[in-house]
Amino acid sequence: MGLDHVRSEIEHMRVQVGKQRKEILQLQRAGISTASAELLLQRMLAKIDGLCDERDRLKKEEGGPTKGRVLGGRSW
Repeated sequence: MGLDHVRSEIEHMRVQVGKQRKEILQLQRAGISTASAELLLQRMLAKIDGLCDERDRLKKEEGGPTKGRVLGGRSW
């Protein structure tokens, strides 16, 4: 799995997390149990953490910096 692929997968998962959080809010407003939705959210967040670790490992192998940029920061 290449660095670009991991980065795009992280971005995709972050979008999915946002959608999941909105869905949880809708369920809460409707008075519906959110337990299973919250468990799914936790699994999604854990997957993102794993992908970030993989990204950092790949960056380290390529000799690039692993920390120091602001989340979503520009390289210019």
